[in-house]
Amino acid sequence: MQMTSEGRRLLLQGAQELGLDLEPHIPRFARFFELLTHANQTLNLTAIRDEEGIVLKHFVDSLTCLIYPGFVDGLSVIDVGTGAGFPGLPLAIVRPKIHFDLLDATQKKVGFVARVIQDLELSNAQALWGRAETLAQQNVKRETYDAALTRAVASLATVAELTLPLVRVGGFVLAQKGAGVEAEVEQAQGALRRLGGVIEHILHLKLPHIGDERALIILRKTAPTPPQYPRKPGVPAKNPLS
Repeated sequence: MQMTSEGRRLLLQGAQELGLDLEPHIPRFARFFELLTHANQTLNLTAIRDEEGIVLKHFVDSLTCLIYPGFVDGLSVIDVGTGAGFPGLPLAIVRPKIHFDLLDATQKKVGFVARVIQDLELSNAQALWGRAETLAQQNVKRETYDAALTRAVASLATVAELTLPLVRVGGFVLAQKGAGVEAEVEQAQGALRRLGGVIEHILHLKLPHIGDERALIILRKTAPTPPQYPRKPGVPAKNPLS
């Protein structure tokens, strides 16, 4: 399935509302759309299948991360639980001078992301198969990233345990959430204290065109994460820190 002229218009307009000029990147987004819709017929990568949904709820939604001014050239970023490549792949297209590692525990999704990276010739991105809990216990990766991203992965306390151990002191985590995050934020305070992070800012916004409410929660890494975190795979989600 190819992106229509209406899809391109929605993408350009949505990005423009975020202060972005996507005109130079439209060929890559159109090819990404084609690869995603084709693969989704057999791999079930995303429940969103219509053009407007993919353009706005995947592509534009991913690009809302760039509202946060901390995304500067030269960063090393890990996208934890990237799924079919969101938000990491749209960001990698638009920010070629930022390096993105796209991590997921589902092999078919990582395989798809790797194919997109190769097809779009994104030299600033690579796909990683594995779990954040395991990766963060490897000295070669622990506390090495400038930033981590998550998109609708888990509760904020779980997100903090999966991401903060991977981020260097002084770095940040950007968690993409829907509306009504106040309870999550309150419940995560104990976890943040244990893990060496604080909530720096919460940015509230609405998705262009459809108006869906979103929140970007920015965590700042202020101290090293104790070596016992993250706990074993699966534990942070089943038993979030309090």
